[in-house]
Amino acid sequence: MFSLVLNACGNALCITSNMGSGIWTASAVNMHEAFGFDVGLLLFLIGLVNAITNQVLIRHLDVPRFVGEVIFVLCFSYFVDLFTAAFTAIGISSLPWLVRLFISILGVSTFCVAISIYQRANIFMHPNDDTTNILRFMYLKGNATASQLIDFVPPIVIMMITFTITHRVDAVNVGTFYSFFMNGVLIATADRFIFPKLVHNFKIKQA
Repeated sequence: MFSLVLNACGNALCITSNMGSGIWTASAVNMHEAFGFDVGLLLFLIGLVNAITNQVLIRHLDVPRFVGEVIFVLCFSYFVDLFTAAFTAIGISSLPWLVRLFISILGVSTFCVAISIYQRANIFMHPNDDTTNILRFMYLKGNATASQLIDFVPPIVIMMITFTITHRVDAVNVGTFYSFFMNGVLIATADRFIFPKLVHNFKIKQA
C-alpha cells in the first residue's frame, strides 16, 4: 500500500509540473487528443490490456493475479487524482519552469522507487509493472533496464499512430525522456539501496 501511494504521488508530481509524464501516461494523453476518450478511462483500459497480456506471458490463467492488478489500477487512479488536486492547490503548476523541471524529475524518480518496492514484494502491483517484472525474470535473465525498454515499445507505437492523426505529440517533455532512459536504471538502483533486505519475491505458479 505504501508503494502504491508513493507511485501515485510521483505520477501526480509529473502531471502537475507539466514538464513531461511517464511514457504510458503520455500515450493515453495522445489517444485522448486523437480520439476524444477520457484520459482516466484510457489509463484504466491500458491497465486492463496489460493485465490480460500478463496472463499470456506467464502462459496460464492466474485469476488472483489478474483481479489484484485490476484493483490496483482502480486504487492507483484514485490516489493520482487526490495528489494532483493537492499539488495543484498549493501552486506547483504555477512555479517557474526550472523548478517544475526538477519536480518532474523528482516525480519520475519517486515512482521508480515505488515500482522497485512493490515489484520485490510481489503481492500486487500495477499490471504494467508486472509486465516488466515478468519480462525481466522469465525472458531477460533479470535485466531491469532491458525489460523497461521493451515495455516502452507499445506506447511509442501508439504515439506514432496518433501523430498521423493530430500531427503533434502531447505530454512529452524533459520528464518523459528522463523516464525513458532512466526508469530501468533507477529501479535497479532502488533494488540495491531502498529497503535492501526486501529481495525479489518473483514466482510463477505452474499451470
